Amino acid sequence: MSKRIDVNENGLFLNFEITASNDVLFLHFGAQPLDASVIQDKQKPGFRLMELQLTGEDRAEYHGRTHRATYPGLRMVYDGHEDTRNSLGRKFELGLRDEETGLKAIQHFQFYDGVQTVRSWSVLRNEGVQAAEVEYVSSFALTGLDKEGTQDRDDKMRLYLAHNGWQSELQWRSYTLPELGMSHLIDRGSKRVSCSNTGSWSAAEHIPMAVLQNEEAGTSLFWQIEHNGSWHWEIIEQSDWLTVLISGPTEHDNHWWLKLAPGAEFVSVPLAIGSVEGGFEESIAQLTAYRRLIRRPNEDNQLLRVIFNDYMNCLWGDPTTAKLLPLIDAAAEVGCEYFCIDAGWYAPGEWWDGVGEWLPSEERFPEGIKYVLDYIRGKGLIPGLWLELEVMGINSPKLAETDDSWFFMRHGKRVKDRSRYQLDYRNPKVIGHANEVIRRLVEDYGVGYIKMDYNINAGIGTETAADSYGEGLLQHNRAYLSWLDHIFAKYPDLVIENCSSGGMRMDYAMLSRHSIQSTSDQEDYVKYAAIAASSPAALTPEQSAIWSYPLREGDDEEVIFNMVNALLLRVHQSGHLAELSPRRKELVKEALDYYKKIRGDIPEALPFWPLGLPTQQADFVSFGLYHDDRIYVAVWRIAGEDASVKLPLPRWQGQPLEAVCAYPKEAKGTECQWLAAEGVLEVTLPVVKTARLFELRLS
Repeated sequence: MSKRIDVNENGLFLNFEITASNDVLFLHFGAQPLDASVIQDKQKPGFRLMELQLTGEDRAEYHGRTHRATYPGLRMVYDGHEDTRNSLGRKFELGLRDEETGLKAIQHFQFYDGVQTVRSWSVLRNEGVQAAEVEYVSSFALTGLDKEGTQDRDDKMRLYLAHNGWQSELQWRSYTLPELGMSHLIDRGSKRVSCSNTGSWSAAEHIPMAVLQNEEAGTSLFWQIEHNGSWHWEIIEQSDWLTVLISGPTEHDNHWWLKLAPGAEFVSVPLAIGSVEGGFEESIAQLTAYRRLIRRPNEDNQLLRVIFNDYMNCLWGDPTTAKLLPLIDAAAEVGCEYFCIDAGWYAPGEWWDGVGEWLPSEERFPEGIKYVLDYIRGKGLIPGLWLELEVMGINSPKLAETDDSWFFMRHGKRVKDRSRYQLDYRNPKVIGHANEVIRRLVEDYGVGYIKMDYNINAGIGTETAADSYGEGLLQHNRAYLSWLDHIFAKYPDLVIENCSSGGMRMDYAMLSRHSIQSTSDQEDYVKYAAIAASSPAALTPEQSAIWSYPLREGDDEEVIFNMVNALLLRVHQSGHLAELSPRRKELVKEALDYYKKIRGDIPEALPFWPLGLPTQQADFVSFGLYHDDRIYVAVWRIAGEDASVKLPLPRWQGQPLEAVCAYPKEAKGTECQWLAAEGVLEVTLPVVKTARLFELRLS
């Protein structure tokens, strides 16, 4: 006789079946209860709880490059379960074992009270007498993604992906599966729709997340992989249903392979998985709430202090005392609260391939860098410095104190990328070096903010003390996170910005620790609008740092556009503020004054997109935040002949709202009208390349 295990928690329904032969079937994960009648008995063997492939084991079925039909995954049987509670919420663990190899596995589901999202991961333990050579293990596997509704999956399923790239971050697109080449032609195919990342930039081409919507059933499944290195997910076909397999690195996709010795244990890369009744916005609302729960508690995400950084469209990595002092004065005058000296402070001239000592340049700072940092503090600002502490330049003086054990190695040679070597954070000497740099900046210089950049991709990994290149990278990734945890424990008030050539490492392994994320290195403020408006889908609004850099040669509208880019997120002010006309500088100050009035709402607010997800090709871009009865809507007119746009706001249809232009106060030619019966905000912006921030209030 088979038996069912049903877990209903926080609006999520999980259903498992243990067959008479002790096979474990994961029948359902969703926001609606299971309708068991839609699953035929002959389909049930495809509803695997876990896929696990060992070297030397067989593969069942025709699988192509997919990770289905694995052994001993197909052979593993029920080995008990635990259903408990902890400080986070309910915890469900389901055990598996393989009699032939002695390998045991536990699939973990950690619920979080109040959100429809769980964290999922698997733990392997080798209780056999031989090493288990692991090629693939899923952190989450689910079949039957399309089983709700009667339409064919070609017609009802829509996948949302965030394409990513340097200066082209956060380009969300949605697709039907046929548009991605997976038409429903057979009950089990070899085609997969997949995203993979290989290397130390976790978001090199895609943000490690996705949303899969069933438009007929009105439900969505969403996930994010919480890892700062290589990862993989795929949607495949089996048993005439769709399956999603989500994991950390794999051998076939990411050069990861592990030899698990008898008695040893391996913990897979964790991920968040959830389901809602609704579409993309409802999914992001749940993810936003979850992200706030798993994040390291910190003051920075409550206070949202305004940061000035001297790099973007300003000093460009060429700071000196003479250049900085007027900028510090201007930043203080407009109301900035941090002042971060960006790259270049450690070398007299060209510095790219010489970094690694992180000692201040006497040529740039004849009075010493502490003079400038004290000047910042004397103006009432918290001083900050830029670092790139995971690399060492190929011409760094610090190399004299190192050996190969400090660095990533492949084929007996140091891994080199863009004239830098990748440091290996498994090495205690590297940790000691990094600790001393942080100690010097914080304790000797009085720095309260660090912009931690990372401008290389270390590739597939390192061979040092690892079974595979990918396993060396995974160990390093985890060692770096442990180091970060140590630094934040020692200096809890220190703010460390996560930057990787902008947003190349935008993941919630990093963002569960860092309070703030650089979203882009985009230098064109008009192109930045869509990146800024898209960002709250990938991270919480209060963690999303957006550059605002008024140009020397710009006009009023250019300043306003720059400021609107950042006002509902985290202001990363830059630009030659000291050289702006009084009128244009006053527009910056007006924006920051307004930001300080509303920023208390941002850490509690949820995002929405009246025109759908922004694209770089759109004439108008818009996104908003709402919290309680407060509604903020940013609108950018990028191009096109039409001066007016209608913004659907169905959530507030029929409500008596008053629409006002909140920034700027003097908005010539701007019109806005709330059409309650239609649930539409109609906005007119008279010329292209203009932006406005609106508030909707109960009238």
